[in-house]
Amino acid sequence: MLVLVTEDELRPEEAIAAVASPRAGAVNLFLGVVRDHNKERAVRYLVYDAYPEMAEKVMREIVTEACARFALLDCAVLHRTGPLQIGETSLLIAVSSGHRAESFEGGHWLVNEIKKRVPVWKKEVWANGEEWVEGPESLGLQQAPASMR
Repeated sequence: MLVLVTEDELRPEEAIAAVASPRAGAVNLFLGVVRDHNKERAVRYLVYDAYPEMAEKVMREIVTEACARFALLDCAVLHRTGPLQIGETSLLIAVSSGHRAESFEGGHWLVNEIKKRVPVWKKEVWANGEEWVEGPESLGLQQAPASMR
């Protein structure tokens, strides 16, 4: 299991190597990338913030659950923090399994659970402003931590 929150660029080959197994008939790779728009606004760049130790703890719990639920052999989940430009990878998930169906289902479930449960906050920056747009509300928190307001 590879779980990491980092400011460094995410490398797909690292995640693929982490989940490789002679028992795997499938390796599924997901890249979440920064797009240039959201809700009809032009996005200049994003800023992600997290408490890495807490985020990694929750990510490990989700990976353990995914492996059991979907018969996955291994998982790698990496999330980037800091400022990210359009086209850069913010989330990288790799899963390996005996068959493709489990890899697709497990990978899809992992992406959704990561977005829903992991304490990572995202700020969109536009030409005329910025706003924290995701993260704490999925955890039932009322607002971003004080350091992010």
